[in-house]
Amino acid sequence: MIELLDYDFMRRALVAAVFTGLAAPAIGTFLVQRRLALLGDGLGHVALTGVALGLLTGIAPIVTAVVVAALGAIVIELLRIYGRTSADVALAMLFYGGIAGGVLLTNLADESAASLNAYLFGAITTVSNGDLVLVGVLGLLVVVLSLGLSPQLFAVCQDEEHAKVSGVPVRLYSILIAVLAAVTITVAMRTVGLLLVSALMVVPVAASQQLTRSFRTTHLAAMAIGLVAAVGGLFTSYEIDTQPGPTIVILALAIFVVASLVAIATSRLRARRHRLDSV
Repeated sequence: MIELLDYDFMRRALVAAVFTGLAAPAIGTFLVQRRLALLGDGLGHVALTGVALGLLTGIAPIVTAVVVAALGAIVIELLRIYGRTSADVALAMLFYGGIAGGVLLTNLADESAASLNAYLFGAITTVSNGDLVLVGVLGLLVVVLSLGLSPQLFAVCQDEEHAKVSGVPVRLYSILIAVLAAVTITVAMRTVGLLLVSALMVVPVAASQQLTRSFRTTHLAAMAIGLVAAVGGLFTSYEIDTQPGPTIVILALAIFVVASLVAIATSRLRARRHRLDSV
């Protein structure tokens, strides 16, 4: 396994996996707390339009995907705050509009649908040095802001009304969460793909919740689980000759199953001890 690091493409893939594994659960924790776990899917489809726009204009697809996904995130949050459109309807509009826009622009660019596969399902071994710089900068930005602004973002996710009364600029932080989610999706699209990125944002958080109680511990544990899943899935995919993206997600799901079993066993053990103590 160590010999794989002798290859340049594998070293780039490893760095991309590290940033993805940390950034996705870092912002995913707030989405889960806010009950917007499916927002990642919606923004992933919007990012697909950004990728197609990059293919059409000749601009790096990661750059156009960041811009388009961020704009989509702002629009969906403004609709949620000011509009009469419910959150699920707005997400559905993102789903369908993003797919339609992506396919349409890809056709206009004289590219086949297969050109989108590297972004839909991930192609971490094809990450270039330029892509790696963007992934590193954006991933670090997401991690730093999610950790540095954790108290404020948690207050907004936990109880908006109480946060408003406390003087927290709820609308600003709500938009920030959505934009950071959009940025995270573009960071992860070369690693696990736009169709699976939401899983890496949600599953490590769900696994962490099985084992922790406080929000901060859940947040940090989710990032650790995401890192293990991303790096472990990358190496495992080469051992068993599978695509890295799906392998990473399956490993994350396996960690969730183990964490759930540990939580159940721990709960039963505590209940048994409580009954013995009460006798």
